[in-house]
Amino acid sequence: MRKQLRSRRAPAFPYGYRYRLDDQGEVNKNYLADEEEEAEAEPPVMVAPDLEEEEEEKEEEEEESRGQPISNAWWQKLQILIESLWDPERRMSLAQTGQSWSLILIIYFFFYASLAAAITLCTYMLFLTVNPYMPTSTERMKTPGVMIRPFAHSLNFNFNVSEPDTWQHYVISLNGFLQGYNDSLQEEMNVDCPPGRYFIQDGNEDEDKKACQFKRSFLKNCSGLEDPTFGYSTGQPCILLKMNRIAGFLPELGDPVKVSCKVQRGDENDIRSINYYPESASFDLRYYPYYGKLTHVNYTSPLVAMHFTDVVKNQAVPVQCQLKGKGIINDVISDRFVGRVIFTLNIET
Repeated sequence: MRKQLRSRRAPAFPYGYRYRLDDQGEVNKNYLADEEEEAEAEPPVMVAPDLEEEEEEKEEEEEESRGQPISNAWWQKLQILIESLWDPERRMSLAQTGQSWSLILIIYFFFYASLAAAITLCTYMLFLTVNPYMPTSTERMKTPGVMIRPFAHSLNFNFNVSEPDTWQHYVISLNGFLQGYNDSLQEEMNVDCPPGRYFIQDGNEDEDKKACQFKRSFLKNCSGLEDPTFGYSTGQPCILLKMNRIAGFLPELGDPVKVSCKVQRGDENDIRSINYYPESASFDLRYYPYYGKLTHVNYTSPLVAMHFTDVVKNQAVPVQCQLKGKGIINDVISDRFVGRVIFTLNIET
């Protein structure tokens, strides 16, 4: 539908006609009358754009596009993608010519090669300043940490004497841990050192160091040789304690570090008797210093066994074992394994 807008403006004289009304009044009047009639007979028409028709045309185009099969649309997209990857007419890939790609690859190759060379050089310079045989920050660890065996979840030893399934895994854990302490192996690999003094070895840092023997038989009733169940079958469990290794560590004043266990909270009579092996309940000086794993290959950490021969039954007893010695710190609240260890015994009958 077309909308016609009729102009209501008064007709204008043509530009080339000019008449003097005073001389030719009658002629001019007739001419004006004729012009008015023509203007009324053929008024100027201004056509406005038909918005409705344009909308209808757009809707028809959309319907036609919707009517096309989906496979054709996907095929067109696939063709566009293929052309973007490789344009055979212009011989371009991803809008780049072969020469452009060559320049890009060369630039990135030299960039990453330079970066790798710089990192390698910095790493090499760093390792030149590090001593592989003796750590440079051992002074920050003046007190060694403590660990116990057998392994117990959350350090809770819960078992029933009359039910072997509840304590058999503790026995297996201890047997596996003590394999490296067998007497025959220690006699073959390590030397018998005199007790009571440091075993200091001279020589270059890269020379292999000898290690002193620590035999399984030193643990006596907690060695598993006399009692294969380590006391768990009778409600008298054995727990082994060792200090973590610190290269160059020497107990101060030549006094060996000792182990002392007691009830952490509650009635002290809950633990009435503990036997220690070795009987001195200490780590002998002959096992120090430790020279590091590169040169002290066969080093065997000394142990102290706690044999809880008389502990109250059928209740949880919190136990704290501490290291005692000059310069030993054993009361750090934020770390329960520095100079001490806390665990729970719950022996049921």
